[in-house]
Amino acid sequence: MGSLRDEVDAFIDTLSAVLVGLGTQRITAEQLRHDCAIEAFGVACAVLASDGRQTDDELWELISGFGPHLDTQIGGATPSDVRRSDVIDRFRRHIDVPSEMFRLLVDVDRARGTGHARTYYDRALAVAFAVAAADVNTAESELRAIETWRGQLLTGLAGTAAGPKPAGPPGADNPPTSPPPPQEPPEPIDDLLAELDALIGMEKVKGEVRLVADLTRVEKLRRERDLPVHPQSRHLVFTGNPGTGKTTVARLLSRIYRSLGIVDRGHLVETDRSGLVAGYVGQTATKVVAAFDAADEGTLLVDEAYSLIRGGDDDFGREAIDTIVKLVEDRRDRVVVILTGYTNEMALLVAANPGMKSRFPKSIHFPDYSSEELVAILAMTASKSHFELTDDAKAKAKAWLDAIPRDTGFGNGRLVRNLFEHAVGRQAGRLASVAEPTDEQLLTLEADDFLAPGEAL
Repeated sequence: MGSLRDEVDAFIDTLSAVLVGLGTQRITAEQLRHDCAIEAFGVACAVLASDGRQTDDELWELISGFGPHLDTQIGGATPSDVRRSDVIDRFRRHIDVPSEMFRLLVDVDRARGTGHARTYYDRALAVAFAVAAADVNTAESELRAIETWRGQLLTGLAGTAAGPKPAGPPGADNPPTSPPPPQEPPEPIDDLLAELDALIGMEKVKGEVRLVADLTRVEKLRRERDLPVHPQSRHLVFTGNPGTGKTTVARLLSRIYRSLGIVDRGHLVETDRSGLVAGYVGQTATKVVAAFDAADEGTLLVDEAYSLIRGGDDDFGREAIDTIVKLVEDRRDRVVVILTGYTNEMALLVAANPGMKSRFPKSIHFPDYSSEELVAILAMTASKSHFELTDDAKAKAKAWLDAIPRDTGFGNGRLVRNLFEHAVGRQAGRLASVAEPTDEQLLTLEADDFLAPGEAL
């Protein structure tokens, strides 16, 4: 089990060379290597401490990884020795905030236009995930601690030359993008996570998706090291009202799976009842197989999947469910399936077939957006079309959204898109009597362009 040792060696070799290159005065290269070893050790111990327990496998990995570099602290120790000491507790808070070393590198990058802090980020995250992969049952608390720390580091990187690439416009209704050709290299996982973070709202959803991605990353590390792996189903159920970002997140998750090597293409194929259920005997299974073929090495999203259990005895929806259950097992290494729909109805769907619950064990709920979040999406939607909203326009739009009940079927992002298109139409009518409108007038949406509370769209 040399994975952690390899990542520790890489961290120390790379970061000590960076620090030597900065021309730090009065500190020898050997002392800098020791400082880097302590830095990596702090990361490892903080991850181990986050779940309140340390297995023998984890502690042997810690000893193996750091023994050659920290002989007086941990060299020659056993797991029992480590437990009796307070060495892990001493570093429990190490990743609560970015370290002094990281902040130093950020300051240097901003002054010199270098990318040393990103190097720290890459190497330190590799150490953290190697620690998480040391145990066959990775604790969610470890992955959540890593994710919180990762977010802090990315915040620190913002504004540096090697910071995260700008994400696409946030919101629930980003237009579909063509999947990258198989021959193109996968996108960097951190760029995809930054794109996830840039989406408006959905904080709990983002946390669940990051957890799914991190569990997959740890599983991949363990497979690469021929270690036992607790199998995880990657198939998911997304619940919530329309326009809450389910398709956007599914598309992003498929790209994440590609970057992690789970699927080769990472594209998203969307379908619904009409694309799966036929009107004649023997045709439904063929349509389901065709959908899986189209999604091969990517993700199949079945929208309003609960509709498969609607209909009478002569309906073929249940045949579609039976075929899906079989194919998600037969093609579990080639296709990820995501079922979406309203919360209560999706619970009935999962209960409709004995195999559904075991194959779709994880459900992620997408809550309705708040009015403030919907106005932010409205502003972003307008910006993509080169429009701007006045403050009064935003206030009137928020008042209109506040007046709409948040019940089943509330449109969220789709409703905002319709509201924007309606406002553009009203603006055109308002400017029709202006002989020569300025560019600013043509590209500005004012309060008069939006509906008053209670008015129907």
